[in-house]
Amino acid sequence: MDLNEIKNVGIGAAYKSAKILHDYFGSLNSIHKKGPRDLVTDADIASQKKIIETIRAKFPDHSILAEENDYDRPESSDCQWIIDPLDGTTNFAHQIPIFCVSIAFAAAGKTRVGIVLNPINGELFTAVEGQGATLNNKPILVSGQSDISESLLVTGFPYDFQEIIHSVMQRFQKCLLAARGLRRLGAAALDLCYVACGRFEAFWEEGLQPWDTAAGTLIAEMAGGRVTDFSGNPFSPDKKQILATNGYIHEAVSSLLNS
Repeated sequence: MDLNEIKNVGIGAAYKSAKILHDYFGSLNSIHKKGPRDLVTDADIASQKKIIETIRAKFPDHSILAEENDYDRPESSDCQWIIDPLDGTTNFAHQIPIFCVSIAFAAAGKTRVGIVLNPINGELFTAVEGQGATLNNKPILVSGQSDISESLLVTGFPYDFQEIIHSVMQRFQKCLLAARGLRRLGAAALDLCYVACGRFEAFWEEGLQPWDTAAGTLIAEMAGGRVTDFSGNPFSPDKKQILATNGYIHEAVSSLLNS
């Protein structure tokens, strides 16, 4: 299996998707609701269609897990693409330029390639298992900050936050008081990439789906980061809790999230 060839196909799909999203940005005709706060637009659908067409043209036997059509799993395939055609749809719908395309490739249940592209500023984050992580083809590493009081953190809120508002706000308050600052961008894949390149020291969220985290998790890990659930247990994209840090403040953040 040539992971670099797979990466190149994924990057090509991401750029085709990015052109579609760029063209739709600021000129949406309709916005639909999958839930009270979970939006889907014509841009999501068009982006996903183009990504899948591009991947299928090269790898017709690979399975697809994508946000807008859920599962497509040929029984004979051990290879899977995990796709979010527009991570940050609410930002996109409100013309806030913080969103991305997220594409991951997994084999034997393990993520091997990760690609995250912001169509607006052109930042392309990539990682291949065992080969490190890059931003626009330049190697990236996590921050070396070991003091949580000097760290900048980022988080997100689950769509069902009203049902768990007490625990969500407790964690938010504890981390806000402990850190230099706390942000909420609204695109989990970018949050993970920003940990990878040292802009943030830590990111946590709950209630995410595999397409939100698969690519960004690999990018963070290949940049030297640590990714677990809130309690420090190994993370996989099907888990509902994620904590990604530079490694140096991992135990401190985990303790705040669980105290």
